[in-house]
Amino acid sequence: MKLFEYQVKKIMRDAGIPVPRGEVFFELAKAENFIKDLQAGVVKAQVLTGGRGKAGGVKLFSEPLEGKTLAENIMKMTIKGEKVLGVLIEEKIPIEQELYLSLFVDGRIKKPVLIASKSGGMDIEEVPEEQILKLPIDPLIGLRNYHANLTAQKLGLTGDLAGQLSSLLKKLYTIFQDYEAELLEINPLVLSRGKLIAADGKMTVDDDARFRWPADLPFNEEKTPLEKKAEEIGVSYVELEGDIAVMANGAGITMATLDLIAHFGGSPKNFMDAGGGANAEQMAKALDLLVSTKPKSILINIFGGITRCDDVARAYLTVKNEREIPVPVVIRLVGTNEEIGVAMLKEAGVESFSDLREAVIKAVGFSKVGGDN
Repeated sequence: MKLFEYQVKKIMRDAGIPVPRGEVFFELAKAENFIKDLQAGVVKAQVLTGGRGKAGGVKLFSEPLEGKTLAENIMKMTIKGEKVLGVLIEEKIPIEQELYLSLFVDGRIKKPVLIASKSGGMDIEEVPEEQILKLPIDPLIGLRNYHANLTAQKLGLTGDLAGQLSSLLKKLYTIFQDYEAELLEINPLVLSRGKLIAADGKMTVDDDARFRWPADLPFNEEKTPLEKKAEEIGVSYVELEGDIAVMANGAGITMATLDLIAHFGGSPKNFMDAGGGANAEQMAKALDLLVSTKPKSILINIFGGITRCDDVARAYLTVKNEREIPVPVVIRLVGTNEEIGVAMLKEAGVESFSDLREAVIKAVGFSKVGGDN
């Protein structure tokens, strides 16, 4: 689960990490006096998606009327499909230097990793590797003084600033542990008037550790209406931006299907994992959901196991017979009761495939030029 910036800032502030003076507002009428008090500052859209700055969701103001106008405009925005929840209004602080600092869980080595760079204020992916410090942390030992010393050296901080960084890092690691974080990022960590201040904050916590979350941690619903509907059906679903709707059974086979679609020049509209034990009723509801997204074609890729191929064929024919499916559907069936499922589809005049590449090429072709199922 992702946290909003204002939530991350509160956690940091409560832990003793310096952050700019600011308040979050969900009703702009309550923000007017605060903006007047600041005189100059910054207005930040509160959304869970990234890229808000490039989308115009972060703006500086130099006088109250400008700040009020910017806040009103930002509150009306939708950024990458996400409506702005509120605005965080903060004081404007002089910036002498921008640094990058984060902790994240590296699944490959099964350890937290501390990342630091002098190139703050930009995406860490864009920073040359030689400018980035990566320090794995043994979770049984935790963050030690030598981690802080090496980080200070990489960032060019000495004396009092090195001491500030050491204190900040220890507090940051405590938050990282206490809140079961997968990612905790400060970008930028700014040097202002001799102080290190967290000018921005990003945090993602582990959903699987929800039962261990601190009681004060709010719950942010990130699922779209379609994703919530899929959850009710009992399938895993993530919206994407393409035009080929996909249903498969298993996360691995679904990802492989998406990769093949992209390989052959198509663009998937979703990730849908119907799971290994979906019944005919679930499959029919899942297919209905895919049809409702208005794709250019639908690709069903089933490797029969607990979910049998004949159940999938039956679910598809149920939907097809009861209501119109206005787009081409390509079906690939392999596995348990494959012969029965293929025969059922053939009797109804529906072609199916056993080779995934052939099925993907067919679905991509339909998405390019259209066709009839």
